[in-house]
Amino acid sequence: MAANSVAAAELVNTFTAVFEEAEEGGYIAYVAEVPGTTTQGETLDEARENLREAVELVLETNRRLALEQHEGRGRMQERLIIDSK
Repeated sequence: MAANSVAAAELVNTFTAVFEEAEEGGYIAYVAEVPGTTTQGETLDEARENLREAVELVLETNRRLALEQHEGRGRMQERLIIDSK
């Protein structure tokens, strides 16, 4: 692998999912560590699945935008592994 490229590897992360009962019924859900991942669902299971999808989309989009922002510039990229406690 070239020094300036990062292979898309499957990473496993743990986030804090927050579920609140909505006044009109159902649930509002968000991830505390990832701004922009607010969603909803009629049931807790639906809210949980919608939230999982929202997090995946936000992280995928942020990664793509970050790579595009620096395209054509001299750069180095490497994986940064953070062991959260």
